[in-house]
Amino acid sequence: MLVTRAAHQADGLCKLIAEVEGRPLPLPALEISSPRQTGPLRRLLADIERFDMAIFVSVNAVHWGLNYLSGRQLPEIRIAAVGRATAHALAASGHSVAVVPRQGFDSEALLAAAELSAAAVTGKRIIIFRGEGGRELLGETLSRRGALVEYAEVYRRSCPAPVGDLGRASWINHLDVVTATSNAILDNLFTLFGAAQRERLQRTPLVVISKRMRDYAHTLGCQQVVVAAGPDDRAIVEAICSWISGK
Repeated sequence: MLVTRAAHQADGLCKLIAEVEGRPLPLPALEISSPRQTGPLRRLLADIERFDMAIFVSVNAVHWGLNYLSGRQLPEIRIAAVGRATAHALAASGHSVAVVPRQGFDSEALLAAAELSAAAVTGKRIIIFRGEGGRELLGETLSRRGALVEYAEVYRRSCPAPVGDLGRASWINHLDVVTATSNAILDNLFTLFGAAQRERLQRTPLVVISKRMRDYAHTLGCQQVVVAAGPDDRAIVEAICSWISGK
């Protein structure tokens, strides 16, 4: 079972797969690193007190964003998280989260919260912590609702260097399931597998974490796509077990 999370986030899923007697195969398809330029980011965060709300779109946005605050706590502003895992990361760092989607874990779910309605955000200054080149839906929608939005792009996503000819890998002929937790990971997987192994990747069962990802996987030619109930490790393992039991 291929685990494609970034290396620093893969241990939990690998452990759970092993606990249900599966064989986890780590192949990080995403690397997280510092932004290309940090000067503008540091200047933006030095004046963070002028914002009314801070939104964090991922656990990585929490870890990297708080790092660029140089150990300072966020000021007394409302904090929103795109999902429960992000909210837990904020809580673990000592921050109280005011807005979390009741259901779902994406921009659409967060935008459905009453606290982000036009009546609530008109005229408010909102800073969105995200990676470079993240989805524009959240910021654009809040701007249309009357908010004054700025981005703190606190990390960069990239594709890891190819690991060689995967056709020669000892596990390639025994691959039962591939997991992926973002469209960026899907894109990078096809890059890492290369043209020679593209068809193999397309026909191997794929577990993703949202219907949006499922639809994107289909555009890439993936034939068997299973949607987990959530983005957390346990939900992914449950989806794998459900698929196996239904074979």
